[in-house]
Amino acid sequence: MNTHIEFARTQMVNQQVRTWDVLDPAILAVLGTVPREQFVPTRYRALAFADTCIPLPGGQTMLTPKLEGRLLQALSPAPAERMLEVGTGSGFMTACLAALGGKVTSLEIIAELASAAAKKLAALGFRDAEVHNRDVFDFVPESRFDLIAVTGSLPVYDRRFADWLALDGRLFVVTGSAPRMEARLMRRLGENEWSTEFLLETIVPPLTNAPEHQSFTF
Repeated sequence: MNTHIEFARTQMVNQQVRTWDVLDPAILAVLGTVPREQFVPTRYRALAFADTCIPLPGGQTMLTPKLEGRLLQALSPAPAERMLEVGTGSGFMTACLAALGGKVTSLEIIAELASAAAKKLAALGFRDAEVHNRDVFDFVPESRFDLIAVTGSLPVYDRRFADWLALDGRLFVVTGSAPRMEARLMRRLGENEWSTEFLLETIVPPLTNAPEHQSFTF
């Protein structure tokens, strides 16, 4: 065991994640055991546990550890749930969702990221996670999901994600444009009924091909 890495991981959980009101023991345990450093590009490995967005190929980034913690705690994944992740990125969030016991379908539009994440997840033994090189805006699910994690922002809210939820399903989504975006948790209460809970303000890069606000032209 690399004591330096384990110390840095513990500090990340205690000084970043906990201080953002992430107190669920299951979430803290996952963030303290899934090897985040294995999902960070080699050139940025020294920043694996830092409070920063780590660059990824294709102009993408990893979420900060504290935002990852808030996302996971809000969704509260449970064993045997069907989960959809929109934006695989490095695969770290995919691994965390799978570690919490769910069957994860993850969509990544950038082929390089999708391939690297799939190989890493397989190498680390995350068998209940499937990565697909797909554009979510061309995706039609075969059935509904118990939870959906959208890891890129939506400049304009898109109802399709809420429509993909099963009854009592949960959706984490960030909407709006910089400098003010809002992370929200949506829950399906009925066939045409959802609840919405404001979680926090944050800044997250938009999903590729996400619709944008239309501007007036003269």
